[in-house]
Order: sequence, then structure tokens, then C-alpha cells
Amino acid sequence: MPNKPINKVTPLHDLSWYVKWCSVAFVIVGWLLASVNIYPHSVIAQLTGVAGWLWVGYLWHDRALIVLNSIGVAVLSLGLLKHFFGV
Repeated sequence: MPNKPINKVTPLHDLSWYVKWCSVAFVIVGWLLASVNIYPHSVIAQLTGVAGWLWVGYLWHDRALIVLNSIGVAVLSLGLLKHFFGV
């Protein structure tokens, strides 16, 4: 089978592209902070990244990204509410 070039379908260098990559950075920083048990900063970083991905999903009309990251925002927000308010 010959090598067929792969054409990208996601936007390049528009608003969603910048939000996507900033969100990736926030999620990775959140993971790093969680790995050294820096709480609640790890959750705040992850929440920021997941919220960014939720926005990207909305901009792209991608239901899978919207569902996944809506749940992520809810779960991480509940964790922060419990931490700060004992809810």
C-alpha cells in the first residue's frame, strides 16, 4: 500500500488552535502538580485546561469533546467545592 499523505482537518492558527494548545499545557501542568501532591493547584490547572478543551469542542461543534470535558469540568469543580467549602 503506497504512503498516502494525511490531510489535517482541524483549524490552524485560529483562536481554537491557540486555546487548544494552551489547554494542553494546563492539563499537563495539572498532571505534574498532581504527581507531586500540590493540591488544589493541580486541580485548578486541570480545570483550566479541561474548560479550554470544552470551549474548543463548542467551537468545533464536536460532541465528544463537549461531553467529555463537560463531565471533567463538573468533576473537578466538585472537588474544588469540597476542598474549599466542605460541600
